[in-house]
Amino acid sequence: MSGTGNTARQPADDDTPPAAAELPAFAERVLGVAELIPPGRVMTYGDVAEWLAGEAPPGTAGTGGPRQVGRVMALYGGAVPWWRVVRADGALLPGSELRALAHYRDEGTPLRGTAQAATKTARSAGAKGRGAPAGHIPRLDMRRARWDGQSAGDGRRDGAEDAPPGDGHGPEAQP
Repeated sequence: MSGTGNTARQPADDDTPPAAAELPAFAERVLGVAELIPPGRVMTYGDVAEWLAGEAPPGTAGTGGPRQVGRVMALYGGAVPWWRVVRADGALLPGSELRALAHYRDEGTPLRGTAQAATKTARSAGAKGRGAPAGHIPRLDMRRARWDGQSAGDGRRDGAEDAPPGDGHGPEAQP
């Protein structure tokens, strides 16, 4: 990346994607999944890729991995709840931390750290035209915020909290 301020990597709430006819099929599918994620919940880029791989008819092309999902979100995600598709480590999208944090607070998305103190620090840093120091921005509480893609939004499948298998974040990863 060049330091030229590529706005495609920083989605805005009022950005609109190109006409649907111009969107690649994979991009349409990624954006469709992003729209399904309930308020207060998140899916990782890898979760979305896994969801799409499981939904694709056998033998069809056009699926991608987490990086491709991230690219779609960077290019076209401004018209969907982009803040609900996140990094697996729970870190907020660099350059869009304050906008994402505002959405998380409005929706009651579980966070780790003190969101109020972090928001105050981040706002004062952001007002000076700089990004907030990374150590002062909370992270998503992935264990509580992650949506399994199957429930009505409470993150529970068959009565137990569960994350997509094999991602290292579900109950099986806990000691």
